[in-house]
This record gives sequence, structure tokens and C-alpha cells, in this order.
Amino acid sequence: MTGKRKEGTILITGGAGFIGSNFIGLFLEKNPELNIVNLDKLTYAGSLDNLVEVASHKRYLFIKGDICDRGLMQTIFEEHNISGVIHFAAESHVDNSIAAPDNFIKTNIEGTFALLETARSFWSASDELLKENRFHHISTDEVYGSLGDEGYFTEETPYAPNSPYSASKAASDFLVRSYHHTYGLNVVTSNCSNNYGPRQHDEKLIPTIIRKAIAKEKIPIYGDGSNVRDWLFVTDHCEALNMVFHQGKAGETYAIGGDNEHNNLYIARTICGILDEVIPNPEGRYEEQISLVEDRPGHDYRYAIDCTKIKNDLGWSPTEDFSTGIQKTIQWYLAKYQKV
Repeated sequence: MTGKRKEGTILITGGAGFIGSNFIGLFLEKNPELNIVNLDKLTYAGSLDNLVEVASHKRYLFIKGDICDRGLMQTIFEEHNISGVIHFAAESHVDNSIAAPDNFIKTNIEGTFALLETARSFWSASDELLKENRFHHISTDEVYGSLGDEGYFTEETPYAPNSPYSASKAASDFLVRSYHHTYGLNVVTSNCSNNYGPRQHDEKLIPTIIRKAIAKEKIPIYGDGSNVRDWLFVTDHCEALNMVFHQGKAGETYAIGGDNEHNNLYIARTICGILDEVIPNPEGRYEEQISLVEDRPGHDYRYAIDCTKIKNDLGWSPTEDFSTGIQKTIQWYLAKYQKV
């Protein structure tokens, strides 16, 4: 698969979540020949509010359900003649995986297995279907473990997951890889850095900083705030995913990063500085609310991605600088939180 499909129905799993909901709107716009079936369990991290803009679209259908339900998967594939899968559905918050890893094992590993098996069974009806129909697995750079002050993750970096979340995603990556090499399934995998932007769940770092700041509460930052992440604006990520799905080479992995490395304390101070200008607090600067708290267990020090492969092979590069992306993000969350 090295070009756009001319027709068909694509199953998107987890499309009511942060990245998935941003992706669906973009995918519908860029692929007028394709239909979407969005399957989401609507756990706490997924919301139909994220999909209001596409809910009535004639090429879009939402189904509430669990990827672990093999019977439902089979029904969806048969009734909608699914010709591609873009698999976002996952439990994704590291802190939650530390507190209760069970759901991460079930959804991220068993759910991915159920989806792979359904796709393999349905598309094995002919060699052509198995070759042409694509399974795109969305993963994370956290599977690679932690970096020191220097170096970058690439598609060749050995896996070294350090949390139940990243371990479960690593396992799902390997399952996807095995279905290509064993059964000939047309798979691609993408591993992204930290996303930010509209519709991210309130528990994540950037929404938490904004929410706590305007509520005049302490802004919790783990450890000494020196942990570094590569920040990728969600729309840039969605553009990359569309390219990988259509143009990526079967069996390949693509690392997607934002070329924006910053530590957590910098993120907090930057947001607070913008808030000082946008909605000044008469009681003082927002930065004064930052509170360093006990670090999370096994907190990876630094993630950073080398995007050379996707830039060279597919012609993608991030377009949103962190300074502009964070402004857009803050405005979106202020509109959300100030409604209450």
C-alpha cells in the first residue's frame, strides 16, 4: 500500500479520545472517498463531546463497544466490509498503570490481539485483501525506555519499557509485528512523542497546569521538574498518521516527534507566563502556585525522537512550534474551563 485508497470503510478504534477525535475530522476532510466506523468503549478518557463536529457526517458512524469483544469485532468487519484499521484504542496514562495495571494488560495487549485476529481472519479470504488492506497501529515512544542528556530514539532503538503502560504498548507493538512476519498482514506502526493540544484529558500534564492555575490551586510537578519530553502538537501528529496509513511501507515503523524538547518545569513556567498576560491573577503570578511533589516511581528522565525516516521517506515534518502550539492549546482550555 503506497498510495491513497479509492474507496472503502476504515475502522478507527478509540476515536473518541484525544488524538483519535482530532484525527477523525482531519481524515474525513483529506479522504473524501473513505467512510469511517469509529469504535470506542467510552471509558473516562473518551467522550462523544469530542466528536460533535463530525457526528452527523454522512461518511461517519459511531459504535460503542470494546475491542476485546471478538464477536462484536467480527460483526463490524462483516457488516461494514472493513478495508483498513487505524488502531488508537488504549489505556494510556502512566500513573494509572502504576496504580492499576490490569486494564492496561487487557485493553492494550488482549484488545490488540483480538483486533489483529479479526482482521487476519476477515482479510485472509483472499491474498489481495491481505496484501491491500492495512492495519495501522498507533504506539508511543515510551516503549524505548529513557534517554540521558544526549541521543534520540529512532525506529532501531531497542525496546526497554519501564512502566506497566509502556510494557503493555511494547507487547502490542510486537504482536502487530508478528502478524506481518507470520501471516503477511499489511501492518504499519507509528511511535509518537508526547502529544498536546485541544481535547486532551484533564489528567494530563498541560491541562492540569492550566486547570490548577486558574483555580488558584497548587500546580503539581513531579520531582525537580527536570524530566524532558519532546512535545508534538496533535494536528501535526494527525497529518503524519494520515501519511503513514496511506504511504507507509508494509511492516515498517515510523517515529513521529515534534522537535520540541522541554522539561516539565519549563512547560509549567511557560504556561503560567502566558496566563499572567491573558488572565492576570490580582493575587500574584501563577508561577508561584508551582509545587514540586514526590516523583512517580520509575519516572523516565528524557524522551526525544529522531524523525529522519518519516521526513525522508514520506515528506512529513512538524509545522507547529511549541511557542505557537501552546498558545492555541491554552486558549482552547480556557474556553473549556471558564464555561463552568
